[in-house]
Amino acid sequence: MFKEKILLITGGTGSFGNAVLRRFLNTDIKEIRIFSRDEKKQDDMRKQYNHPKLKFYLGDVRDVNSIIDVMRGVDYVFHAAALKQVPSCEFYPMQAVQTNVIGTENVLNCAINANVRKVIVLSTDKAVYPINAMGVSKAMMEKVAVAKSRNLSENEIMIACTRYGNVMASRGSVIPLFIDQIRNGKEITITDPSMTRFMMSLDQAVELVLFAFENGRNGDIFVQKAPAATIELLAKTLTNLFNKLHHPIKIIGTRHGEKLYETLLTREEMVTAEDMGNYYRIPADTRDLNYTKYFEEGEEVVTQAHEYHSHNTCRLNENELKQMLLELREIQNDLAESGVV
Repeated sequence: MFKEKILLITGGTGSFGNAVLRRFLNTDIKEIRIFSRDEKKQDDMRKQYNHPKLKFYLGDVRDVNSIIDVMRGVDYVFHAAALKQVPSCEFYPMQAVQTNVIGTENVLNCAINANVRKVIVLSTDKAVYPINAMGVSKAMMEKVAVAKSRNLSENEIMIACTRYGNVMASRGSVIPLFIDQIRNGKEITITDPSMTRFMMSLDQAVELVLFAFENGRNGDIFVQKAPAATIELLAKTLTNLFNKLHHPIKIIGTRHGEKLYETLLTREEMVTAEDMGNYYRIPADTRDLNYTKYFEEGEEVVTQAHEYHSHNTCRLNENELKQMLLELREIQNDLAESGVV
């Protein structure tokens, strides 16, 4: 499906971008463009892959002119550029707005003007019932994508979103932090032992984006069904993997803007969501602003639905979580470096 096509990944030097490169760089794809503002990460990636199909563009989604340059000739876009750290966004909410909301509109406008065929916008479970600035900005990002799609026909461009939970071992996530604390003999710092998070790998995140790419229609949001685990179980499983059975764990309390559990679909979305096996598809609400007709026709009954969150999804036990962790390339490398395997 990517044969002789040009793919652009915004924020492409991050964990998701690297996972996409591992998946597609040695296929019959014509070119992969990495767009980001971090020249050091770009240089590291350039040296690591050293591949003629890989092109780097320095820019920022906040700067429309830099996006115009990189969008020329592009067939498909994976929009991953974002501010994602919850505490940072709490202290600098307008920075989250500039990148996650306005930056997304810039990318979509440029993609439409450049006649790009498909755009997949990457979102997060924190956009659902958001209580923090990062989640609010991501929720607005989804709204911008859906609103843009309303005025488009399928033969122009397809804009769809993916929404997923905790991507295990991704840059800035809790797993690398816990591993670093274990290897350096520091206490593992847990915010709340009962806190649950969805668990999925980077490869699964890529699969979700590809599923949306193949099956999406304008305004769709796709969600992968995922298991969850408590933060306490995650910490204990990692200490067991590294043969540190009695490693100290310290409870530090919830950080700025954190939830006890995360939600992937709201009650209202579940009313119209399509169950597609391993995924849910949330179609866009295509009603117009003429609300009067709905006073007579009515809508679906919301009270009979329920949200889908990390407290009511399938809960992993220690063996299941251990197997998921052992499948991660990052965990395998860390265990090897520690002399455990």
